[in-house]
Amino acid sequence: MAFSVPELPYAYDALAPHMSAETLEFHHDKHHQAYADAMNGMIEGTDYASMSLEEIVQKSFKEDAKLFNQAGQFYNHVHFWQWMKPGGGGKSMPGSLEKAINEDLGGYDKFRDDFINAGKTQFGSGWAWLSVNDGKLVVSNAPNGESPLAHGHSPILGVDVWEHSYYIDYRNARPKYLETWVDELVNWDYVGQMYEAATG
Repeated sequence: MAFSVPELPYAYDALAPHMSAETLEFHHDKHHQAYADAMNGMIEGTDYASMSLEEIVQKSFKEDAKLFNQAGQFYNHVHFWQWMKPGGGGKSMPGSLEKAINEDLGGYDKFRDDFINAGKTQFGSGWAWLSVNDGKLVVSNAPNGESPLAHGHSPILGVDVWEHSYYIDYRNARPKYLETWVDELVNWDYVGQMYEAATG
């Protein structure tokens, strides 16, 4: 089956001034669409065509690096738009998620520092991740389109540190982008839903 890019769950200018309409237009309409087009072309007529997106990501990570580059990024971005919302960020989050962050990661402030640092220290293009690994929350980073899903874990929050995600708005100031993203944009309700799905 062919996969399509989901519509943004908000207007292009809804995340301004933290993320501009221009960034979203290029990132969503151009970059994400390109991943979808490439992936659909590569899976057509193959066993991958009947798989779920998650199955494609996990199987291609082990068997087909070229397909994984497209499928991994397509998957990451499907959730990336949902991981942001107007008026997001901050410490207000579902209670079960807050409890897990306190118990597994030493509290919100330490999580924030570690998550931002994971994005800052990812050399080149990649992502910073919060995932559920054996029932516990883990902060990590990974290159290019790789995610915890590729390793059998459950990503529940990811921030894109490819330059196309921030260069229009922040130029080379990746740390400022990451700080703003966490403090102003994170959709903790969606993160909480993914946490419940991963641990339920």
